Amino acid sequence: MTAWTRDEQERLQFDYEFQRGLGVPLEWLSGAEVRRREPYLRSGLVRAVFSPNDHQVDNRKVVEALQQAFRLAGGKIHAQCPVTKIHLTDNRATGVYLGDRWIAADTVVLAAGAWSRLIPGLPQHLLPPLRPLKGQMIALQMDPDRPLLHHVLWSNHAYLVPRRDGRLLIGATVEEKGFDTTVTAGGVYGLLEAAWRILPSLEDLPLIETWAGLRPTSRDDAPILGPTGVAGLLMATGHHRNGVLLAPVTAATILQYVLTGTLLAEAQPFTLARFTNPAPDSMATSEKTI
Repeated sequence: MTAWTRDEQERLQFDYEFQRGLGVPLEWLSGAEVRRREPYLRSGLVRAVFSPNDHQVDNRKVVEALQQAFRLAGGKIHAQCPVTKIHLTDNRATGVYLGDRWIAADTVVLAAGAWSRLIPGLPQHLLPPLRPLKGQMIALQMDPDRPLLHHVLWSNHAYLVPRRDGRLLIGATVEEKGFDTTVTAGGVYGLLEAAWRILPSLEDLPLIETWAGLRPTSRDDAPILGPTGVAGLLMATGHHRNGVLLAPVTAATILQYVLTGTLLAEAQPFTLARFTNPAPDSMATSEKTI
C-alpha cells in the first residue's frame, strides 16, 4: 500500500497504526526500500506498508475449483437457469422455481449478487437494499520470466495485481451506472493513466483483456448475511468490493446457521434486520434516559 504525497502518507500511517493495533503484522517502508523491492516503480514514492500475510487468488480459478468440489460432494448445479420465483408458504421458504420447474428445499440461500433484489417472490420488507456498482478492469501482458511488478500494489487511484502467468490486472473503476456493463474509453483511459503514474514501463505492454462487473452494494456498503425473519430463507449478498475476500467467512456463517441455527458472532451485526429494524433515534433514547 503506497503513499505518494504527504497527505497520503498521513492516511496510510493512520491505517497502519490501526491495523497494527489489531495484531496484523505489517512493515513500514521508506520509498527507497520499496524501490529496492520493485525497481520499476516511478520515483517519488514517499512511504509504503508491506503486508507479508496478504495473498491473492485467481478468482476465476477459485470459482472453477468450487464448482468441481461441489459436484464431487454430490451437489447439482443448474447452470444458465434463471430463478423465476422464491416460494414462501406460511412465512417459510419451501423452494424455488427455475422457469416453470419447481425445486423443493429445506433452506433457500439468496446469493444472487447485484440481482438479489430482483428475484421474484419476496415481500417488499424482505427486499435487500442493494444496488449494482459498476467496476471496469483491464489486463496487460508482462513477460512472466521478467515481470515489471512482483507484489500486489495499492495506491489511492488504482491497484495492480501481477499474476504468475505474466498478466497484470489493473482495477477498478467505481461507477453508478445501474446494470450497464459496457467497457468505455474513459474507464480504460483512467485505469491506464493511474497505473502508468505508478509503473511507467507498462506503456509498452500489450493490452490483452478488458471487462466490467457489477458489485452488489448495500446501503451501508457492508454484507447482508444470515437469517431474514422467514424460516428457511437466508441471505448472503451485498459484499460490495470484498466478495472474494469475505467468501470464506460467508461460507462459514451460512454453513453454521444451516446446521445449528446459530449465527457466528462476527456475522451478527450484518443481518438484514439492521435495515428492517433500525436502532431507535439516539435523541429519543437520550430523552427517555433523562
